[in-house]
Amino acid sequence: MAGQAETRGTPLLRVNDIVMRFGGIVALGGVSFDVERGQICGLIGPNGSGKTTLFNCISGIYRHSRGDILFEGKSTTGQPRHRMASLGIGRTFQNVALFNTMTVRDNMLVGAHHRGSSGFAANALRLNASRAEEAAAYDGMDELLDLLDLRAVADQPAGGLPFGTRKRIELARALIGRPKLLLLDEPAGGLNHGEVAELGALFRRVRDHFKLSILLVEHHMALVMSVSEKVVALEFGMKIAEGTPDEVRNEPEVIRAYLGDAEDAHAA
Repeated sequence: MAGQAETRGTPLLRVNDIVMRFGGIVALGGVSFDVERGQICGLIGPNGSGKTTLFNCISGIYRHSRGDILFEGKSTTGQPRHRMASLGIGRTFQNVALFNTMTVRDNMLVGAHHRGSSGFAANALRLNASRAEEAAAYDGMDELLDLLDLRAVADQPAGGLPFGTRKRIELARALIGRPKLLLLDEPAGGLNHGEVAELGALFRRVRDHFKLSILLVEHHMALVMSVSEKVVALEFGMKIAEGTPDEVRNEPEVIRAYLGDAEDAHAA
């Protein structure tokens, strides 16, 4: 019972005093915050504030210079990047990177590779274990095709599809691996006004359906503030605010970071 209570009280993700240096440049200067289980957390800040750098540290692409990142109470520091998916961390990227000649279904299956454990020989010989894993992946795919409205294009090559559809394919590829934490990097980038308006409801639907947490980097402030339960604001690699959307949008440091101070505004 004590172990269960401890698990419930442990945040899913803890970012603890993360510093990232590139030579003499400090990209992150000691950032700390938590993402709770089932929470949608928005990460905001002007260009160059360190948002994507922090994402790259969490997902193992960068090795941070100091601090620790804990997932389900266990440190991920030093883990190779290919281990993050099997730990339960999924991610999308600013630039959609699909296999253009492959169908939507096959692009999605790429995201399920870490769930297989039958090995090369079993897959080559089509043994029972391999077939069972493939069937489970296809069951998960059908669920996602309906949830993300992709069934009509499931057997089409991804390369010729509209940009908004390609964004949903990338989301499906991240979700088919059944992550516990989903990192969304600029999901509204390149979308039209109508597509952006639908994203908030989609993210809540995904969170509720899969019982996961979402950490969202996004410049579209209306989207972040409408969908997030907590918002963390960065500037020049430092955390300048953390709290509910209303608390953060009214924080003087956030207003200054986005709009400049009164003297700057007057001079402009």
